[in-house]
Amino acid sequence: MADRIRVARIGAAHGIRGEVKLWSFTEDPLAVTNYGPLETADGKRRFEIEAARPGKDFLVARLAGVTDRNAAEALRNTDLYVPRERLPPIKDTDTFYHADLVGLAAVDEDGATLGTVAAIHNFGAGDLIEIAPAGGGEALLIVFNETTVPTVDIDAGRIVVVRPAETEARGE
Repeated sequence: MADRIRVARIGAAHGIRGEVKLWSFTEDPLAVTNYGPLETADGKRRFEIEAARPGKDFLVARLAGVTDRNAAEALRNTDLYVPRERLPPIKDTDTFYHADLVGLAAVDEDGATLGTVAAIHNFGAGDLIEIAPAGGGEALLIVFNETTVPTVDIDAGRIVVVRPAETEARGE
């Protein structure tokens, strides 16, 4: 399991006083404000959220020490992490931190290796799981739900994937 979890990404500057668009990856977007200082991937920079309010599809946040548009723009696309121990424990067996899924082996229902989970994406219509094929080549994107990914076994280090063509053949 990952010891640090990505919880947000800084987007574009918002206005001229140093506010930023903040893309929260937490179930409740405002929960990102409850985890204390957020850090960059390398842990060299820390950011405290002084204030946050909902925007259209993001939060508008004021970060400590960021006082103008230029400083805000310089932070664009910065991913923010928090140590796992600051996050609430997961109680639901069908809920996962994305960081725990990346790197798992992806196999089909017969156990044949498809590849490795490379990322989880959400473009607004639900989660997609990206699988990097074992032999290289183009990544496979699969809707991440119980039909196409019926088994997630973090302890065994694998997920079971039912390919869409197989799902359609069974009439699902």
